Amino acid sequence: MKLYTFAPAPNPRRVHMFLVEKDIELEEVEVQIREGANLLPPYSEFNPLRTVPVLELDDGQKITESVAICRYFEAVQPEPALFGTTPLEKAMVENWHRRVELEGMQAVAEALRNSNPRFEDRAIAGPRNFAQIPALAERGLARLGFWFKDLDARLKESPFVAGENFSMADISAYITVGFARMVKAQPDESLEHLARWRAGIDARPSSRVGT
Repeated sequence: MKLYTFAPAPNPRRVHMFLVEKDIELEEVEVQIREGANLLPPYSEFNPLRTVPVLELDDGQKITESVAICRYFEAVQPEPALFGTTPLEKAMVENWHRRVELEGMQAVAEALRNSNPRFEDRAIAGPRNFAQIPALAERGLARLGFWFKDLDARLKESPFVAGENFSMADISAYITVGFARMVKAQPDESLEHLARWRAGIDARPSSRVGT
């Protein structure tokens, strides 16, 4: 079993944090995406989506989505549970994790990929080229500002994003807040509940992967 990855990138970093929390070690193959190795053979033939991470199983099957990789290992090794244990906990993790992806991570990606020259004609990750749309970068930054405030409001009423326990929703939210540095955006210091939560995750060993 091998994990094809580039640890500093946000989606691979989500998987790495998850694996550290689970105390799972894998053989890793580094894909130098900064040099465009993911866009060229042999990697583009191995994974036509040209994205990372990819988990290659012993029988050759591939899992190409970061959260799907995490769900695979949650099923293989249920403890500690990072997608919830009770029906309600599982639903709340799914609910808040989806909101993190749609309202936070998508906003950062929208801002970054539509403004950074490195992503010219690569505004959407994957095998096809799309031109940048500057207005989407502006919208992404605006959405991100609202998301920081909404996350702070949620963390005022709950110690973690999905409830009483640390979960995959926290991993994705934490990675997204850090990822926002790429578009020069960070939560305002007045968002004290977000700051408290972030400091707590900073103290976890898993937070240091990919940095």
